[in-house]
Amino acid sequence: MEKNLTVNTYILDTSVVVKWFSSHSEDDRVASLRLRQDILNGECAVVAPTLLFYELANALRYNPRFNAKDVNDAVNSVMEMGFEVYGVEVDTMAQAVEMAFRFHVAVYDTYFLAVSQTKKKPLLTADYRFADRMKGFKNIIKLSDFVP
Repeated sequence: MEKNLTVNTYILDTSVVVKWFSSHSEDDRVASLRLRQDILNGECAVVAPTLLFYELANALRYNPRFNAKDVNDAVNSVMEMGFEVYGVEVDTMAQAVEMAFRFHVAVYDTYFLAVSQTKKKPLLTADYRFADRMKGFKNIIKLSDFVP
């Protein structure tokens, strides 16, 4: 029997990846770890803006369980997962800025959604307040609703 070669691709925002390093029993941590395993198994692919790595390092920097080496190791482990990294693009940034003003949210949050729109791939997020504010965008998947 031949295995299905179609792999779903997602845009991940930092809120999902941060959960991989959480020690708290958050409701959607199990879903985030299942997603991580699916990525490692090649069952899905990820596109991530370079911004993800900066936000991840910053979030972990303020985690009292992490020292500088831990943060570097964690970020490097994510970088080694083989994500397609999406740099800063003029048109994508313009779209992110427009959405940020229209919905009264931060540009760094809307940049992930703008990448999602540009790549025509769903955005997977654990930032539920952001997802709720961005009504009208059908390609936002809350981690709590994620079914691979």
